Amino acid sequence: MTPRQRWHAVLTRQKPDRVPTDYWATPEVTDRLRRELHCPGEWALWEKLQIDRLVAVGPRYVGPDLGGNDIWGVPHRAIEYADGAGVYSEVAANPMAPITTVEQVHAYPWPSIEWYDFADLPGQTDQALKRGYPTYAGHYEPFLTYCQLRGLEQAFMDLAAAPKIVDAILDHLFDFHYQLNSRMFETIGPGRIDITYVAEDLGTQESLLMSEAMVDRFLKPKMKKMIDLARQFGITVFYHSDGAVRPLIEGLIAIGIEVLNPIQWRCKGMDRQGLKRDFGDRLVFHGGVDNQQTLPFGTPDDVRQEVIDNLRILGAGGGYILAPCHNIQPITPTENILALYETAAREGRL
Repeated sequence: MTPRQRWHAVLTRQKPDRVPTDYWATPEVTDRLRRELHCPGEWALWEKLQIDRLVAVGPRYVGPDLGGNDIWGVPHRAIEYADGAGVYSEVAANPMAPITTVEQVHAYPWPSIEWYDFADLPGQTDQALKRGYPTYAGHYEPFLTYCQLRGLEQAFMDLAAAPKIVDAILDHLFDFHYQLNSRMFETIGPGRIDITYVAEDLGTQESLLMSEAMVDRFLKPKMKKMIDLARQFGITVFYHSDGAVRPLIEGLIAIGIEVLNPIQWRCKGMDRQGLKRDFGDRLVFHGGVDNQQTLPFGTPDDVRQEVIDNLRILGAGGGYILAPCHNIQPITPTENILALYETAAREGRL
């Protein structure tokens, strides 16, 4: 099977030739693997490691000069970590922090989808499909952007103290992404996009970041509209949330999520056996290889055993795509990464 055929088999509850794999890692890790494995490009790396990589496609930015900010007006700064082995982008300021009225929200300089050129999307998609890889387009994670605009502490206080501000900002974020996704889906055409992301990080290591009532009030109605849009184009909905989100899973299934990522099984309530037992007939699980302890700090044998455990537990009867729980970090030994994908290729045959 091609990588795309493996994904389709899992998503439609058919039997693939082996459990498909996906790849999440920082750019530094990808560059290191390419160098150490003598791969001229990323396509060669996926083929060498037998990774069924989900390939992102998206429009080209042609809008105004942002002066170093993102499209929402949020400035970022580069922060080194892991003794300089990696760099991540950190929010440097929260431009909507001073806002106190809905009128100010509407007056804010919101981005336009006219800042994007969609003409190359069919070509990007063709490249992935001709190589036999699955595709995804669209990434909706509004409260993350809200926190960057308002500041983390203020954002969570707003949920209780300023619900009209929350509604107004989230309305603008939703309208932009709904238009963007609609244009992408229409431009690429039916049957050519496999996955869209509807995401929101709602869990800590131990519990939810906000109450279930607040998730229902502020997030789920618009999430459902994004899911319904994807369904109109026959696109599978991939939902991402780190952390201990088990209390939300039943409600998320009810609004239409189909793939759950990243399965951080060390978090409270996220044990693999329980998730598979209670939701395995209605969800495809994606991820499951621990990126907090096993991959960065375990041995290759630890990684091999975890892959085997995931295949046995999450892969029982199908419905599993094996991948790291999150981006593989620069401190992760190459031997552990190779153990992950070599074991998946060897032990994942069905």
